[in-house]
Order: sequence, then structure tokens, then C-alpha cells
Amino acid sequence: METIKEIKKIAVIGPESTGKSTLCEQLAQHYNTMWCPEFAREYLLTHGMDYDFDDLLYIAKGQIAMEDEYIGMASGKLVEVSGEGMPNQQRPHSPLTTCLPDRQAHYSPLFIDTDMYVMKVWSEFVFGSCHQWILDQIIERKYDLYLLCNVDLPWVKDELREYPDLENRAKLYNIYEDIMINQSVPWIDISGDTDERLQKAITAVDALL
Repeated sequence: METIKEIKKIAVIGPESTGKSTLCEQLAQHYNTMWCPEFAREYLLTHGMDYDFDDLLYIAKGQIAMEDEYIGMASGKLVEVSGEGMPNQQRPHSPLTTCLPDRQAHYSPLFIDTDMYVMKVWSEFVFGSCHQWILDQIIERKYDLYLLCNVDLPWVKDELREYPDLENRAKLYNIYEDIMINQSVPWIDISGDTDERLQKAITAVDALL
């Protein structure tokens, strides 16, 4: 099996209940690759929704550790997720914890469900402030494409979701859109029904690859 030469990191971001995880999974299946899940989901399912400001720093560090491990996997350095290096050795539960495909590719996409922009928006929206460590990670970590999921999907109730009202959902989306406009990495708005969203994402990723 040949080692993949270069990873293209595609971050899927946006407010809650906008199909981020579903889109990551669909894209990973389409490109026969893998996706990095959201650390916060496992953390909150374990510890509950009564989180505080410092919990978000812990979640951010867990997300970065998980992302780094998936980058290692995708670049051929690892063959399975071990969870080493994550806080308290918490291990991810991705449906695509797998070996690399038996093929060579000049570029291979890695889809990442949530990045530090999400942590920044979350922290500032709830607590009015953000840990400097998260802000530093935004500067240091580089991505190749952002897929910003719009709020035009119906909100689906979930024990971890906090903002069912359209006003807050629109406000959060506008915050993300403003961030995307004011940064340099290519990005695309992902809207429409599930099939339309996937096709828009595939078109953008194909252009990148």
C-alpha cells in the first residue's frame, strides 16, 4: 500500500443542527477516506450539559488531539485511532475508525467536524469571552477549505442542542459567515436539502483536489 503524499484538511463548521456530522460522513464515504468527529459530543454525553468556561478549553484541547491523530492516520503514520495524547485518554468513537484505502493519491481529503472557530464562537456566544489558547490555535493551525453549513435545515431536537429558535440560529450563522469573509482560506456556503448540500460540498472539494 502506498502512503498518501499530502493531506488536504477540510473543516466543516456552522451552528448546531446544520448537518455537519452527516456531511462529514457522506463526504468520507464518497472519497473513500476518513473524517474526524467532534470531541465535544462525547465529552458532553459523558459529563452533561452543565459545562463552564474552562470545560470549553478542555474540549478544545481534546478536539485538537483527536484531529492530530486523524491527520497522522490519513498521512499513513498510524493505522487506527488510539486516543493517546487526549485528555484523560478519552478515545473517539468515529464510524470510520479504519485503515487507509489501498490506493495511492497525490492529495487525500480529511474531513474535520468542528475546528477552533467553532470553539471561539461557542465560547464567546455563551460566556462572552474565549481562552487565549483557542485563539492561538486559530492562528497556528492551517486548513485548505471550509464548508460552512447554513441554518436552512429544520432544527432537530437533541439532548446536546441549545438553540432551537431561528433568531439565535441566524445570529450564529451570521457570526460564522463574518469570520469566513474575514479570513484567507477558501470557503463555501452549504445550503439546501441533504442531497444539494452534499453535491455543493463535492464540487468544492473536487476543485480543491
